[in-house]
Amino acid sequence: QVQLVESGGGLVQAGGSLRLSCAASGLTFSNYAMGWFRQVPGKERELVAAIRWRDSVTYYAGSVKGRFTLSRDNAKNTVYLQLNSLKSEDTAVYYCAAKSFGVDYDDLVNPRRYIYWGQGTQVTVSS
Repeated sequence: QVQLVESGGGLVQAGGSLRLSCAASGLTFSNYAMGWFRQVPGKERELVAAIRWRDSVTYYAGSVKGRFTLSRDNAKNTVYLQLNSLKSEDTAVYYCAAKSFGVDYDDLVNPRRYIYWGQGTQVTVSS
């Protein structure tokens, strides 16, 4: 049974930092591209960042580029999303997701292409 478990969310002041983690089990982690998405009520889930399976190339949404950093540790079956210089508009539920052998940007940015999802972790940024 595949599980993705997010952690690290919370309440932080604007300008602060958080580190989100997503621990995966039940799959061959190194064969999966991993993505972080976020969603606020009434809006569609949007890609925050994604990392490819074979070379760990990363993609970022324009709104977070330069502030967020995505990395993966295949030995620990875990991806990390470092959130710096947080803004109130970063407030959302953040979801971790896995897509087998994801490489193309068009695939990685589309939440419908991801097979497995975590339960989400709330990030709240107070201004």
